[in-house]
Amino acid sequence: MGLNPYIILGSAIVGLLVGLTGAGGGALMTPMLILLFNVKPAAAISSDLVAAVVMRPVGSAVHIQRGTVNFRLVGWMCLGSVPMAFLGAYLLHVLGGRSASQQNVEIALGAALLAGTAAMVLRYWLDRRSGQQRTGAIEAIRVRPVPSVAIGIIGGLIVGMTSVGSGSLMIVLLLFTYPMLAAGQLVGTDLTQAVPLTAAAALGALAFGHVQFGLTAAVIIGSVPAVLVGSLLSSRAPDKYIRPIITFVIFASGLKYIGMGTTALGWTLCAVLLAGGAYWLWVNSRKAQAEPSPELEVEVLRQLARSAWPWGRFPQPVLRNAAENLPRRLRLPES
Repeated sequence: MGLNPYIILGSAIVGLLVGLTGAGGGALMTPMLILLFNVKPAAAISSDLVAAVVMRPVGSAVHIQRGTVNFRLVGWMCLGSVPMAFLGAYLLHVLGGRSASQQNVEIALGAALLAGTAAMVLRYWLDRRSGQQRTGAIEAIRVRPVPSVAIGIIGGLIVGMTSVGSGSLMIVLLLFTYPMLAAGQLVGTDLTQAVPLTAAAALGALAFGHVQFGLTAAVIIGSVPAVLVGSLLSSRAPDKYIRPIITFVIFASGLKYIGMGTTALGWTLCAVLLAGGAYWLWVNSRKAQAEPSPELEVEVLRQLARSAWPWGRFPQPVLRNAAENLPRRLRLPES
């Protein structure tokens, strides 16, 4: 199979999402190859796994350079995920390959991701109400070995049985096990732990799968530069931009896992984007109404200064004291 420019373009879009969120590689890339480009499932899964061995280290390297990877957490997760990936592949072989058992695992994974999406939205809403920020420094995060290894075991087993889930499932489990991880650290740690995990799965794909090297090359050419761009953005961008993207990609992955058709999935995601855009506009319009105008701030500052120093010109200490006492948010006077 030669280099298909449309596969390169589609791989670039998926690669950008992987770099931004650490999730969605297998859940979006493999269905894209199968449904849009009529690639056989065995070839799509195997080629995607081999391409991921090149794609994920690129994003991981960016986050390592930026210092957004928790290596202690990566080590404990890999301790559970790598051997369980081999065990999952063996169980899949014992259960009869791509049979109903694999489909049941994917449906269960999709349901778990959708539940995780709902919980992430709830947590975002609670954080906004409480004003709590998820910005814990890497050295301040206390790594718990047992839960971390358990995350690796669950993720590795599912990746071994379904060839997907190394990013989306791990992101959800990490988010709720270590809620103070900043979004950049969440993505960087997930991308880094996925490197040995996908490498182990790719070895099995090369040995027993149906890798098409032309298809693999097209996926690599499209996805690797896009992963680099996405990783550069996610390692620098604030949480308020990255976390909604993570939630959206995991939501899309969950819908795909449970078997939603491509057309229905497209309309559903468009509806979610429109609803999210409407909510963003509503929130920002409320903020604009609550913010005081610059003229009002200046007038209040003058009044505070006059009450503190009624003898004409205001010394700098008085102005400084008045500025410190100026409320951050003032209600505009009713007309």
